Amino acid sequence: MTDNFNDYPANDGVAPDRWASALHLFDDGVGVPHEETTLERWERAQLLFAARDYIAAAKLLAAVVEEAPEQTGPRLLLARAYYHSAQLGRAEQQLREIIDRDPVEHYAHLMLGRTLERRGRHDEAAPWLRMAAAFTGDLADGD
Repeated sequence: MTDNFNDYPANDGVAPDRWASALHLFDDGVGVPHEETTLERWERAQLLFAARDYIAAAKLLAAVVEEAPEQTGPRLLLARAYYHSAQLGRAEQQLREIIDRDPVEHYAHLMLGRTLERRGRHDEAAPWLRMAAAFTGDLADGD
């Protein structure tokens, strides 16, 4: 028999979104509904993404991006959630928005190239992948 709570494995435990919302059950007092903040939605979306629930993460992240459109982190994670849930058109749209706002965001260049490749647009993907490689110094000798 285990005497320590921490000895129990975390397998098949509470889903990340339920855990994140449970952390704030009593913030406003008993019987007072808690209005989730943008930061709490962002944290919950990160947990969902880490749990590979990309569609649920994308839904939350879309709301976060709408509330804080100037933030690159949520928009980039939204693009990744779209990519992993095969919503490639939406991923491409978010990545182009990131690059328009921050042209030196090298990961957005890499993701855009990979997204275009996955959509079968290899010729269009090549310059984005070269740009990403240039940012990281990974250019081949012939490039």
